[in-house]
Amino acid sequence: MRYLKTSEAAALLNVSPNTLRAWERRFGFPKPQRSPGKHRLFTHGEVAALRDALQEGLSISSAISRAREGLAADANSLVGALVSYERERADAAIEAALALRSVERSVEEVLLPTLDEIARRYSVDSAAWAFAAHWAGDWLRRANRLTPPPVRQTSVVIGDASRDELDRDAPYIHALQLFLVRAGVRVLSLSARGVAGIGDAAAVHRPNLVVVAGGHLDDDTVARWAYAIRLAVGAMPLAIYRRGSERPRVRATGTTVLPPGAGDAQRTLLELLESDQVVASPAAELRQARAARGGR
Repeated sequence: MRYLKTSEAAALLNVSPNTLRAWERRFGFPKPQRSPGKHRLFTHGEVAALRDALQEGLSISSAISRAREGLAADANSLVGALVSYERERADAAIEAALALRSVERSVEEVLLPTLDEIARRYSVDSAAWAFAAHWAGDWLRRANRLTPPPVRQTSVVIGDASRDELDRDAPYIHALQLFLVRAGVRVLSLSARGVAGIGDAAAVHRPNLVVVAGGHLDDDTVARWAYAIRLAVGAMPLAIYRRGSERPRVRATGTTVLPPGAGDAQRTLLELLESDQVVASPAAELRQARAARGGR
């Protein structure tokens, strides 16, 4: 994936950086992401699509509409491939999306909307959904494995409270994990059904924050899971992701309800991890306290 700084993107479009920023504010396109240093970075494919549309003599609003239509074709291609049960064609469609977008935007703008559309058209009890959900789970796991090792001194444990891979929440949970790992956070994702031994896993992983994700398991089940972690490593912030709007929430001190979108949820979690609420790993603090008491 090739990225352009604001000055480079403006030069490719033959406009000033101020004009480019004005288009961004007015039309939301091209849509930059932020570098670790908080600088705007534009994907080359998106800027190039806009340049090509402008070269046809279109107005800026028409050119942006044309560029967006071209980019939207990737989602239509992926829908067609998945409902036709063509794995290789689906792989090619997501690769085409990646040529124009970052991994995060390909997932948010193509993969997840595609799954939502298939669930809407065919229902989650259909063979089309089963094929699409399985393909998406495989792709997201592969993308996770290809991500470089974490660079942040923070870690998160995710308690997966979805039913299984065919749960509509499952791709969003996998996407959140991928986005966190790509942001350099250490992530351990486990089923929230598994309470036995979870304290040992948490002590090894030393989480700074716990996320309960998915709406299938009841609150009592996930509360027992979260409580077992807290017994092992001490109190820490708890976040709730895609638990549903019509059911009781898991109640705990310091609980944050995350936005339903994977990207928005990741950004909220990063803000929490960088805030004063999370300074050091609770497990590390616990070990230090025990050492100060002579190991008791």
